[in-house]
Amino acid sequence: MIILLVDYHWHTARCGHASGTMQQYVDAGRRLGLTEVGFADHIPMYWLPPDERDPEAAMKQEELEDYIKDVHYLQRANPGISIRLGLEVDYIPGHETTAKKILSSLPLDYVLGSVHYLEGWGFDNPDYIHRYKDWDLYELYRRYFDTVCDAAASGLFDIMAHTDLIKKFGYRPRGNLAPLFQKVARTFAESGVCVEVNTAGLRAAAREMYPAAELLKMLHKHGVPVTMGSDAHKPQQVGQGLKSALQLIKAVGYDKIVTFKNKKRRYLRI
Repeated sequence: MIILLVDYHWHTARCGHASGTMQQYVDAGRRLGLTEVGFADHIPMYWLPPDERDPEAAMKQEELEDYIKDVHYLQRANPGISIRLGLEVDYIPGHETTAKKILSSLPLDYVLGSVHYLEGWGFDNPDYIHRYKDWDLYELYRRYFDTVCDAAASGLFDIMAHTDLIKKFGYRPRGNLAPLFQKVARTFAESGVCVEVNTAGLRAAAREMYPAAELLKMLHKHGVPVTMGSDAHKPQQVGQGLKSALQLIKAVGYDKIVTFKNKKRRYLRI
């Protein structure tokens, strides 16, 4: 019997592209028998002036305080399940100082680091999928993974989310990706970050988890710790694919996953 342990990647309606109440997410997690869960909604788009921020991409600045209050309320109201407070934070080169200032002021349990933008292009947004045709795909992947490595090395993040998100729409380059994966694994290990096995890729054209098994094997070989998340944007997605994620994690050799509280790690045997 596979016991689902952790789902650290839930969003809320505040981000503009998710639905359901926060309590509904918690109720869904409890029904699945999850022992520890975490909200990690999108941080306000700190790198843009307020009037240029997309209300369908992330919460508004004025919503951040209430988001934190709501998670704290849910922690008190649901003693039977451990609920952690996280944020998903986009890595934007050149804006590291701003991000660090914001994050250091918040009572977070963990921070998910992610890359959704390359030179301002929201490559995982279906509205801009046509721009893949402007790239040599291997060069695109190299540029993406270089940015992921810079994000990990920034010191801003506890967990790197959906590490190979660039494959979301099924665009795959010709050529050997192993050198790119090796650089990611080395950088994650040197930077002390964890990797998230994110099941949202199963719901996308990629049709596999983030990261791919080959990359996860390299991360394990380099001693990079692992955790899990469904990237749920509605209550029905809570826990989706986590059984398969746990099977993959075990198959590549992991025997424990990481949890966080007050930015401190704890390890659970699987």
